[in-house]
Amino acid sequence: MIEDLVQMANQIGDFFRSYPSQAEAAAGIADHLRRFWSPSMREKLIDYAQRDGRDLSEPVRAALALLQAPAERS
Repeated sequence: MIEDLVQMANQIGDFFRSYPSQAEAAAGIADHLRRFWSPSMREKLIDYAQRDGRDLSEPVRAALALLQAPAERS
């Protein structure tokens, strides 16, 4: 299951790579995950990133860091 989430997140990250900056890409990825992924899917991906995360692209890791902010986790 986590492999599927990682693959989907990286595909989303690939789409946002064309954004002008990594910060804008991370914000776009985070917004997409917030809007279209269930809380449990986001939590699984965040947990994976905290444990290992080696298969996540850098833009996705940056987006997950944004999602981990206390106001974003609800």
